[in-house]
Amino acid sequence: MSRGAKPPGPLEEGRVAALNHDGEGVVRETKTAFVPGALPGERIVFHRIRRHRQHDEGELLEVLERSPSRVEPRCAHFGICGGCALQHLDTAAQLVAKQSELAESLSRIGRVEPRRWLEPLVGPVWNYRRRARLGAKWVPKRERVLVGFRERQKPYIAALERCGVLAAPLDGLITPLSQLLTALKARVSIPQIEAVVGDDGVLLVFRNLVELGEEDRAALLEFGKAHSLRICLQPDGLDSVISLDGLSTMLEYRLIDEGLLFKFQPTDFVQVNGVMNRVLVRCAIDLLELKSSHRVLDLFCGLGNFTLPIARRVREVVGVEGEAGLVDRARHNAQINQLTNVRFHVANLAEPDGGSMSLGGHFDRILLDPPRVGAIELLPKLVRLGASRIVYVSCHPGTLARDVGVLCNKHGYRLAAAGVVDMFPHTTHVESIVVMEADR
Repeated sequence: MSRGAKPPGPLEEGRVAALNHDGEGVVRETKTAFVPGALPGERIVFHRIRRHRQHDEGELLEVLERSPSRVEPRCAHFGICGGCALQHLDTAAQLVAKQSELAESLSRIGRVEPRRWLEPLVGPVWNYRRRARLGAKWVPKRERVLVGFRERQKPYIAALERCGVLAAPLDGLITPLSQLLTALKARVSIPQIEAVVGDDGVLLVFRNLVELGEEDRAALLEFGKAHSLRICLQPDGLDSVISLDGLSTMLEYRLIDEGLLFKFQPTDFVQVNGVMNRVLVRCAIDLLELKSSHRVLDLFCGLGNFTLPIARRVREVVGVEGEAGLVDRARHNAQINQLTNVRFHVANLAEPDGGSMSLGGHFDRILLDPPRVGAIELLPKLVRLGASRIVYVSCHPGTLARDVGVLCNKHGYRLAAAGVVDMFPHTTHVESIVVMEADR
């Protein structure tokens, strides 16, 4: 029984009605219970292990009637590690569940529905994750450092051996990293590892809370040589990353279809699924319906992931991002790709009306790819720019639905199309893309 839980309640049978946002089965026959591991349509035996005002948390004991969409989880750590929640659900059914969540959010929160649904954007379902922030924790009882993701709904690092969603060679480095850190003198002072796979190599950033001694530094360098990795340390904030092996801290990825090269730092935001990023960029370009005469605005532009492909097709594109370091690298990326019709600005897009964002003039198209909080503060300024078509890429269905609802119900846009992007297979994360047209 987990820490803080009361003795389990009596055994109950129930029919699973749906999945909640965390991928847990929802049983509603008496007081609602959320049961991890249960799937819609299944008849299950469970008991309640934690009680709350609106719902209880349950533990699955037996599946009496099995869903035809249930599959055997591939990972030995499924159910313990919090990285994946849906490995027991067929990947096609995962997409159906995610589209249902998007549709429900648009209807309930935004009070809108798309005129058409886009086909889900899909790609590899294993070894897709090209970057990850791995936790590290010295556990005296186990006499080793655990490396990996946190346990499901718990603050502890799961005792992993490998991870099937990480891109090679990261997928096989969990155990070697555990062995490496366990042998270090500073093993209690390295709480996380930023692991990144670029098109030009693999880089690990060790967050070190104390200065490492020569013996520990030598061990890290030897590990890098043995596994063909670049090794960095991060003694302070994100901008404190330093190379331990004298090699560059910069990585790169390519949008092959576009013939574009992007340089980035290991702590910069890039889409974790490289294949799906290429698919997503291509979809966004298609939905924007660009013309050579267009002036386009790209909000939350980051490194220029969408900005530079857009620039290949239009008269001018303006990218706006709140982080100055990302804007510097976006400008550099425009230069190395010899694009001269791009302008980048630094502005705090989370402030009311876009804060210091001063753009001027009319835009024919707008693309925005905000963080989980959405773009509600930007919308008043956005609608004054006159764009007849807006493409919105989202990593949170709730804030997407809220923003789309405002644009459609208050500012004369209509939701032309919406669809899900399978950016994170086997997780409950819902990435989506919508296109809005001015109803004028």
